[in-house]
Amino acid sequence: MKLRWFAFLVVLLAGCSSKQDYRNPDWNPEVPVKRAMQWMPITEKAGAAWGVSPQLITAMIAVESGGNPNLVSKSNAVGLMQLKASTAGREVYRHMGWSGQPSTSELKNPERNISMGAAYLSILEHGSLAGIRDPKVMQYALVVSYVNGAGALLRTFSSDRSEAIEEINELSADAFMKHVAENHPAPQAPRYIWKVQKAMDAM
Repeated sequence: MKLRWFAFLVVLLAGCSSKQDYRNPDWNPEVPVKRAMQWMPITEKAGAAWGVSPQLITAMIAVESGGNPNLVSKSNAVGLMQLKASTAGREVYRHMGWSGQPSTSELKNPERNISMGAAYLSILEHGSLAGIRDPKVMQYALVVSYVNGAGALLRTFSSDRSEAIEEINELSADAFMKHVAENHPAPQAPRYIWKVQKAMDAM
C-alpha cells in the first residue's frame, strides 16, 4: 500500500515538474534559422530604421513562422513575424499616425511585415518596457511582451508599471526567466524566450 502511494507521489511530482519544464520537447533551430536568414537584407534595414537588433528579429522570424511569409495562424497572426492586424498592426498604424489597421495581404508582404514587427518591438521597448536597464533582461521582456502582451508580463510583478520596472531591474536575466516560468499566466511564455535565444545562438 505504501509502495502504491509512493508511486502515485512520484507520478504527481513528475507531472508538476514537467509542467514547468519549458525546454520539453526539445527544439532544433537549425532549419528555421536558415530559412529566416534569407530575409536578412530586409531585417537589417528594418532593424536599423527602428533601432532593433536584426539578429533578434531574425530569431523571432525563425520561431514565429520558420521563415514562411504566407503563414496565417488559427488566431489570425500573419506572415514572417506573425503579426495580428487588430493588435500589433493597429498599434504600429497608430504610432505612424495612420488610421485603421493593416490588411492580410499587407502583412504577407515580407518587407512590410518585418518593418511592422521591428516597429512594434521598438514601441514596446520605448513604451511599456521603458526603464529596463539590463540589455539581456530587456531582450527577454521584449520577446515575451511581443507574443503575450507587455501588460501580462508587468502584472506578474506589480499592477503599477513603475514598480514593476523597478522589480525587474533587481533581477538578473536568469532570475527574470525563472520568474516568467513560475508566474506568467501563459505557459508558452518561457518556452518562447528559450526558443528565440536558441535561434540567436544558432546564427
